[in-house]
Amino acid sequence: MSEMIQYKCPNCGGQIEFNSASQKMVCPYCDTEFDVETLKGYDETLNNQEPDNLNWDTKAGNEWEQGETDNMMVYTCDSCGGEIVSDENTAATSCPYCGNPVILKGRLSGMLKPDYVIPFKLDKKAAKEAFLNHLSNKKLLPKVFKDQNHIDEIKGIYVPFWLFDCDSHANVNYRCTRVRTWSDRDYRYTETSHYLANRIGDISFDHVPVDGSTTMPDDLMESIEPFDFSEAVDFQTAYLSGYLADKYDVDAEQSINRANERVKNSTEAAFAATVEGYQTVVPENSSVQISNGKAKYALYPVWLLNTTWNGEKYLFAMNGQTGKFVGNLPCDKGAYWRWLLSLAGGLSVALVALVFFLFFN
Repeated sequence: MSEMIQYKCPNCGGQIEFNSASQKMVCPYCDTEFDVETLKGYDETLNNQEPDNLNWDTKAGNEWEQGETDNMMVYTCDSCGGEIVSDENTAATSCPYCGNPVILKGRLSGMLKPDYVIPFKLDKKAAKEAFLNHLSNKKLLPKVFKDQNHIDEIKGIYVPFWLFDCDSHANVNYRCTRVRTWSDRDYRYTETSHYLANRIGDISFDHVPVDGSTTMPDDLMESIEPFDFSEAVDFQTAYLSGYLADKYDVDAEQSINRANERVKNSTEAAFAATVEGYQTVVPENSSVQISNGKAKYALYPVWLLNTTWNGEKYLFAMNGQTGKFVGNLPCDKGAYWRWLLSLAGGLSVALVALVFFLFFN
């Protein structure tokens, strides 16, 4: 039985048919015509792409030396399940994530020794000042939040990260268009030219971070990136003195999918930035091959601030190395609607809502 070869239109994705009158392939949906040989080459290029190859060596971290963990304890929160590590002299009376005052204590076990640590550069005073600065010049913030708000907890905590290194080889195809318009006395004409752009190349990644704690919100941690790994040092337990350390509950193997997503997205974004001179650029398909993929285990410094207002808890985070500060704030609804009405002239409600969303995110 013979097999019918079908081609999709590079413009709209519709199935293309052969037109005997013009001796060309024609899309019945957008009326675009294609030369048969050109279309065949286009189709072969797309079909010859290799599947992604995203494999890693996830042997990160080290075994603890004998007696190295004798003075280290694990504190487990009954409320949110968070686990933090510190020395036995730490009076851990509340959870840095949810503020729950009940924390059970046990011996450290089942955790690898980190390869690296970035020591804290900024102290608790800097975190408090950053919080107050975060509240300033927020027109839609309830005034009483700033006046009545008090910080329940400010804790310095080392957050576990899996750091992924790799070399990436990528082959990416893009559907592109150039549009030309002109007019005469009777008509206005538009000509759209379609192109297949191809980018092939190599790019390397160092220390792509993936948060190893489910207790720590991923969006919060990614918002305070980047950390400067050039200031990382080999891990020593002395760096934990006076601070807490989150015990990872997502290992390196379980973090691979997130690492793949970050590497693939970054690779495609870097390649897309080189496709210039077109009105539209749409990725058609891509193939990303990873080699020399390795993972390491590191602790990164973060200041966590818990605060309560109107019965609700708010969590803020500051990069303990760079000072970058993030956290959501409540909104004064009355002030919002007054501000909305003041902007309503000439602006659609949808646009104002978009501005509001961007203001608070």
